[in-house]
Amino acid sequence: MDMSKVNEEEYGIVIVGGGICGLATALALHRKGIKSVVLERSESVRASGAAIAILANGWRALHSLGVASSLRLTALPLQGGREVSLDKGLTKKIPLGIGETRCLKRSDLVNALADSLPPGTIKFGCQVVSVKLPPRTSHPILQLLDGRSIVTKIVIGCDGSNSVIADCLGLKHAREFSLSAVRGLTNYPNGHAFPFEGVRMRRNNTIVGRVPIHHKLVYWFVIQRSSSSAKDVKASEDPEIIRQLAVKSAVNDFPAELKQMIEDSDLESLSLTRLRYRAPWDLLMANFRQGTVTVAGDAMHVMGPFLGQGGSAGLEDAVVLGRCLAGKLGGVDGAKYGRPEVMKKVAEGMDEYVKERRMRVVRLSTQTYLTGLLFQPDPSLLVKVVCIVLMAVLFRDPMNHVRYDCGTL
Repeated sequence: MDMSKVNEEEYGIVIVGGGICGLATALALHRKGIKSVVLERSESVRASGAAIAILANGWRALHSLGVASSLRLTALPLQGGREVSLDKGLTKKIPLGIGETRCLKRSDLVNALADSLPPGTIKFGCQVVSVKLPPRTSHPILQLLDGRSIVTKIVIGCDGSNSVIADCLGLKHAREFSLSAVRGLTNYPNGHAFPFEGVRMRRNNTIVGRVPIHHKLVYWFVIQRSSSSAKDVKASEDPEIIRQLAVKSAVNDFPAELKQMIEDSDLESLSLTRLRYRAPWDLLMANFRQGTVTVAGDAMHVMGPFLGQGGSAGLEDAVVLGRCLAGKLGGVDGAKYGRPEVMKKVAEGMDEYVKERRMRVVRLSTQTYLTGLLFQPDPSLLVKVVCIVLMAVLFRDPMNHVRYDCGTL
């Protein structure tokens, strides 16, 4: 008996990461009759980040995945948005573009995706720590934290901004904005009186946002300069400390209703993260495919939250990748995935996916990056002028990104 294979498992298609993009990719393949396995490091479906805005392009992707109708029942449509400068006493409207925009509770979204998958698709407690790729091995081998090895024919990395799969493809590490975000949910048992619009208030270098999900639930966020104390809170992962950070450091100079909203928040919903991004110029030249390994979602194009498109872009990836792979694997028995002629088709399908997605994510990331620079603490006059000029030249219609249609499966 070969003892080296005792802790070895084998699958045809492995998706690394059971977040929004990973589950959506598995569902896209499932809708096309293609079986896959999702390796998730957590012990259950995770929904960190509290909530997520889905604009019209994201709803097109959810419709293609077959979960849009059920999700519409969990959140009410937003009617618009406002940006308020408390320092200057100015208010301006924030356009949401054409079509519907809703703010979904992340747990509603990931559960809708997970519940649509065949039983056993998601393997919990499986943290991938390293990858061996051909020609070192005949097929990709994923090494798990618990010592097990996963031998597979096709790997799709949906493992976030700290992606192990992106590292093995040689992608440059995600960069950091000098900003952190606290996110949370507040429940109003007797209902709230907020209008159904996204509101973003700014004072000095702090931004506080509020977005109703439905009549009794509100999503909020605080974006502020990162500091050593913020990193300490992240390390402690203590939700009570996170909440007090948001209250004391961020909203003392904001309207009392915002402070109360944060004080009444659901502790389990709170998170603190450093905002990260892949530089647009890195995306333009990156190699997103090696053999039969590729990446999607934040592993491919993590971006700041300034356009509200990070999650929707991952949903688009899932639909496009599912369609491209199904075009090559349709009707092929999973037992034949390892054959050279089939692997060649898979590589071609991945190349089609990368070609279709590259300029979309480059444009999204560029617009997000320029917007994010304007949100940085105390940007210089030169930076402001350069960003405004580039935005005017490259993005004359700032909401054009919402018109994108990823197509059907």
